[in-house]
Amino acid sequence: MPRSIWNGVISFGMVSIPVKLYTATEDKDISFRQLHKECGSRLKQLRWCPECERAVEWDEVVRGYEYAKDEHVVMTEDDFEKLPLPSKQTVELAAFVKADQIDPIYYQKTYYLEPDEKGVKPYALLMQALKDKDLTGIAKIAVRNKEQLCALRTMNGSIVLETLYYPDEIREVPFEIPEQKFTKAEMKMAHALIDLLEQDFDPAQFQDEYRAALQQVIDAKLEGIEIAAPEVARPAKVTDLMSALKASVAAARKTRDEEAEEERPAHRKKAAAG
Repeated sequence: MPRSIWNGVISFGMVSIPVKLYTATEDKDISFRQLHKECGSRLKQLRWCPECERAVEWDEVVRGYEYAKDEHVVMTEDDFEKLPLPSKQTVELAAFVKADQIDPIYYQKTYYLEPDEKGVKPYALLMQALKDKDLTGIAKIAVRNKEQLCALRTMNGSIVLETLYYPDEIREVPFEIPEQKFTKAEMKMAHALIDLLEQDFDPAQFQDEYRAALQQVIDAKLEGIEIAAPEVARPAKVTDLMSALKASVAAARKTRDEEAEEERPAHRKKAAAG
């Protein structure tokens, strides 16, 4: 059982729901160590103090806020504990909104909210109410020395908490697309291509092919096998947008028909062949 990273309550009007917070996601990237090229030894990253001219251990490290050039105020754990923030222990639901009103760019990280034994019934009540109304709760939570905006929604028989970026943390689009004009035929063909590729989202259909290929290369090196680099397919030059759209629609339709044929029962395939 993973350890909770935050304990507190969800405040729903006058209703308090004691909960624990768990990280809901994890990275599956293949990690590497930094080695000395000459001898292959693993490198150590030292925290070096230029004033004392020596390495500093973690128990000697403190956090400081630079309020002027090379001038800092030191913050201790007690200082962080004294922050006058109700969100340190309470997630107070301040509003309820439609999920599609929150642009995906605001979502940061997902957490599971587990109720304590005494909070199971009000937790279940809130979960059912959110589901019935098809709404997402908006609140704030202070965790890991930062107060964050957050959204509470239902998922797979539980309530999950999504931390959100604040508006001033979202960067503006750094470019501008000049206005373009399209023919009715181009627009119709683009819509047709999208319609052919439209489907229900099934994350199980997608795998991290880069990670698998990287693991394959690592395994081959361990076995002393040399893997030849694949030829990189160059994207075709698009000289005529309409021709490219037509070719894309034809390819998508062919792929869809082949997939539909594979899904047909075997006896129907035989009948069609006969």
